[in-house]
Amino acid sequence: MIYRDRIYRKVKIEEPVILELIKSPVLQRLKGLHQLGHIAWYPQKVFHTRFEHSMGVFILLKKFNAGIEEQIAGLIHDVSHTVFCHAGDYIFSSGSQKNHTFQDNIHKKFVSKTKIPKILEKYGFDMNSILDDRNFPLKEKPLPDLCADRIDYFLRDAFYLKEFSKKEIEKILNDFEIINNGWVFKTLKIGKKFAKKFKRMNNLYWSGIRAALMFGTVAEAIKYGLKKKYLKEKDIFSTDNTVLRKLNRFSKKDCQLNLLFERMQKKISWKINKKDYDLHVFTKSRAIDPLIKINDEIKRISEIDKNWTKILKNESKPKEYFIKFNE
Repeated sequence: MIYRDRIYRKVKIEEPVILELIKSPVLQRLKGLHQLGHIAWYPQKVFHTRFEHSMGVFILLKKFNAGIEEQIAGLIHDVSHTVFCHAGDYIFSSGSQKNHTFQDNIHKKFVSKTKIPKILEKYGFDMNSILDDRNFPLKEKPLPDLCADRIDYFLRDAFYLKEFSKKEIEKILNDFEIINNGWVFKTLKIGKKFAKKFKRMNNLYWSGIRAALMFGTVAEAIKYGLKKKYLKEKDIFSTDNTVLRKLNRFSKKDCQLNLLFERMQKKISWKINKKDYDLHVFTKSRAIDPLIKINDEIKRISEIDKNWTKILKNESKPKEYFIKFNE
């Protein structure tokens, strides 16, 4: 199989287990999930899916010679995502708004109910081992470290949002080397450029007001839809368009849902108002401290640039928003 990726170009995939996993319904569902959430809040040109990202993590691990088990873990790491990105943290578990852990918490249980376990067993792989992130430090590490998941979603989002060109991304990828199961930059200049752009992406898109509005309005509409039985819980694990169609249909006969749906569709203006608000939303904020190889010594950016220590502290705190709609 030849897979064409916008970031990594053409990739030849021959491993039978990978090919079968890619074709499985649970992986194919990810083609219906927008990587950044509800597309109404983003330009159409940035449309890219959880499937593309999942393939990207797999390809990145393959490119840097990770073992086949780690490649599998990377490929299936997002299959338990709800519709609209991390909306599950706002629909089912408001306590995880600050850290976006809902998808991770349900991952093993979700995977066990899919065809993935039988596929893994068929090719002699242990599901419990594959689902244990401690086994795969290249694929997953906690912040502020880099990992394949974090690198791919950053590069992919930055490319689609025109923050990085393909040529810039190629330079970044060529500057990585794997040392002691860690992603290390060969040059300080590229490492700092990566970190600074990551900070910009976090503030503009992942933890900014756009994300707060998107997650908050989506969650309110879906929670109301579930309460009124317009939606079933299984719909939240279907596709973005499936949920949109149902909400749109029922909004035509329910004034409250129509109001929530219009907010969700970005049709109602808003303002920040801490004293009088309709939505109180937290967003997860991400900050990284990449490793740099300097004269055969590996250091973090914060060890080289003391200002980065302050940035890390500030950027690692969840952000809080109080939103009032102008209805």
